[in-house]
Amino acid sequence: MINDEVLPIGFTMELAMHADALNRFSKLSRSEQETYIDGARKVESREQMRDYVEQMFQ
Repeated sequence: MINDEVLPIGFTMELAMHADALNRFSKLSRSEQETYIDGARKVESREQMRDYVEQMFQ
């Protein structure tokens, strides 16, 4: 996972609650991870973040 970048807290919390998504996210290349992180920064609510993480690999 990206160590030198601060992840959005809601994104981090949702990944922690979705072990399958966290596992797949951690195996992505740095540029692929950054794409998802950039998308997470545009999310405006907790519900949207939950949906975002749940839909990441579907």
